[in-house]
Amino acid sequence: MATPPSATNPADLTATALLSLYASRALSPVAVTQAVIARAEAAEPQLHALYAFAPEAALAAARASEARWMKGEALPLDGVPVTIKENIAVAGVPMPLGTAARDDAPPSPRDAPATARLREDGAVIVACTTMPDYGMLSSGLSSFHPLARNPWDLTKGPGGSSAGAGAAAAAGYGPIHLGTDIGGSIRLPASWCGIVGHKPSHGRVPLDNAFYGRCAGPLTRSVADAALAMRSISRPDDRDPTALPPAALPWLDLDGLELKGLRLGLVMESAAGLPLDPANRAVVEAAVRLLAEAGAIVDPVPAFLSQAMLDGLDLFWRQRASLDIEALDEARRARVLPFIRDWAAGGRGLSGAAVFHGMSQMAAMRDAALAAVRPFDFLIGPVSPNPPFPAEHASPTNDPARAMAHIAYTVPFNMSEQPAISVPAGFTPDGLPVGLQIAGKRFDDVGVLRLARAFERIRPALRPWPVVG
Repeated sequence: MATPPSATNPADLTATALLSLYASRALSPVAVTQAVIARAEAAEPQLHALYAFAPEAALAAARASEARWMKGEALPLDGVPVTIKENIAVAGVPMPLGTAARDDAPPSPRDAPATARLREDGAVIVACTTMPDYGMLSSGLSSFHPLARNPWDLTKGPGGSSAGAGAAAAAGYGPIHLGTDIGGSIRLPASWCGIVGHKPSHGRVPLDNAFYGRCAGPLTRSVADAALAMRSISRPDDRDPTALPPAALPWLDLDGLELKGLRLGLVMESAAGLPLDPANRAVVEAAVRLLAEAGAIVDPVPAFLSQAMLDGLDLFWRQRASLDIEALDEARRARVLPFIRDWAAGGRGLSGAAVFHGMSQMAAMRDAALAAVRPFDFLIGPVSPNPPFPAEHASPTNDPARAMAHIAYTVPFNMSEQPAISVPAGFTPDGLPVGLQIAGKRFDDVGVLRLARAFERIRPALRPWPVVG
């Protein structure tokens, strides 16, 4: 198998294109993996997207993949380069959870469910990706990892907590990157890095560390690649007590959705958190016009997330983080990112009633989000209220007292367990990406992907991918 004469760097090809080229023997998994390694080596001194970069192991996996293709024994993702967020276990790789307080974390004894499914399907694991301390920031700021940056503008952050995954996808470190999302941690970096990020229905992708609202899902450059990844990582694993029943969903059947007559609820306003930036508003409004011109029926949805809901959840998360940090010895506590320590301190010494009230806001969010989507086929709107922010900032406000002020558009769909995706919609006047969020009814992951694909088809051409290094 050889590399075809082409102006396209193999590192920039989609997974769907790679599989087709592998099948025709026009391209080799080894050549693609070499191109991805070269891309990462050139860009990493500036981006810092990767952790546990393993080029030799990746090349060995690529050679094994090439042999399977040559023998006609190819697996569903054979030879496709992937990265795995650092908090998703990869056998033999330590999992510090982004914090220097765990800088001596032992190697993981086995793959997490999603990692195992990718490996079983022949994907080539190139590296893990960086994240902030405990995954509790929407930035790449970490006490353990170097500061991750946004390929579109190196002065900006990629978002988080799937920070390295977002940067790696936008920079072309291969086509599929696995992240996690508990309040927006897939969709926010997807929006700010100009890529696709799918947060599945809760339980659709099995986890071995399930928690309220937490999901794992793909960050990619195309909706088709996100669907391809979902086909693999949604397969069952009995380690997740919250997993949905196994379902043979038509993941790759993306083109059957008729926009004409589709009922879309537009969630443009929020009664909580930061106000919507005019540049983000303009991009989302342009996307909404395209859908309406294609025949969709778009009606505004009143703000359904209250400040009390967001504050209550923030308090509950602070209390949980405070317990984790207070359990550390003094030396380890001192290694935690100061912003995280200051934020978690707000949860120290709370009464049981206060904690219960905070936790109850998850149910309030769930009920409000499900009521909002009930009259519609899908909800659409912004992913984030703001464009990418300075890389050195822990959050858009950079204020521990308002650490969650930017997640008002994303977090309700974690608590309601609905599928939601960020799909690139356009750019601010400064050339920074802006995503459109699409949320579906519970369990309708395929529908969300289909609408995202339909929008992808009518959206104007995007700017060329950024080149770093």
